[in-house]
Amino acid sequence: MLNWFKKPASETQITHGARLWLYLLAGIIMLLLVLPTVIVIPMSFSESQYLEFPPREWSLRWYEFYFGSEAWMSATRTSLLAGFLTMLVATPIGTMAAYGLATSTHALVRFVFLLMITPIMIPVILIAIGAFYVYVQLGIVNTMLGLVVAHTILALPLVLIVVSAALKSFDMSQERAARSLGASRLQAFFLVTLPQIRFSVITAALLAFLTSFDEVIVAMFVSGGDNATLTRNMFNALRDQIDPTIASISTIMILVSTSLLLLTQFLGRKKNK
Repeated sequence: MLNWFKKPASETQITHGARLWLYLLAGIIMLLLVLPTVIVIPMSFSESQYLEFPPREWSLRWYEFYFGSEAWMSATRTSLLAGFLTMLVATPIGTMAAYGLATSTHALVRFVFLLMITPIMIPVILIAIGAFYVYVQLGIVNTMLGLVVAHTILALPLVLIVVSAALKSFDMSQERAARSLGASRLQAFFLVTLPQIRFSVITAALLAFLTSFDEVIVAMFVSGGDNATLTRNMFNALRDQIDPTIASISTIMILVSTSLLLLTQFLGRKKNK
């Protein structure tokens, strides 16, 4: 154990012992981030009509209520459909934008890139308010179309950043060689470039889905009625009454989100190998 403290932690020869304070700080921060998640999971198995930790009696009551409730199931289907459609729209658009910016030599490339990632740099509440007023004029408030468009705006920057990072490490001379042998630019992209960045594109697609599935602020403004999302109904249920069903839904969402994030890590490691 003592030898571990003396070993270098990086190429700068800084030892693990010298970095012990950094490890402790990172551990405390991780604990504060993970603790609420760890607490909500056992709360979802409580028999009580109120949120309590630790549960005095264990039960699957609230999971049964969630899966048996048409209102919750309808909101779940809406969230899954919105996430899937957002993924289908944001991924190709973001990939095309990243490819165009990566191959362009125009002086405004950096400005266009910053413009396209603006949605992750400004408060989401401002996007929600702006989308609401535009949607009122267009008559698409509380529609699936409006929800997908708003979520696509939020997901596009993530897709653009992930795919752009992959294209920076890609040797474009391979694509140029394919084009010199008679392939069109579109054929060269699909046959040469896309297969080599496919793991990044898949990762970007999963992140786009998660962005839509977990989003609540924009959904509060532009979704409702038959197109109310799961997160919107959860927020309303928590605001109007303390419904333990929220804990069971949160546990399921944690499971879905964690599974998709682990999948992205798996794809990333597979690509590196």
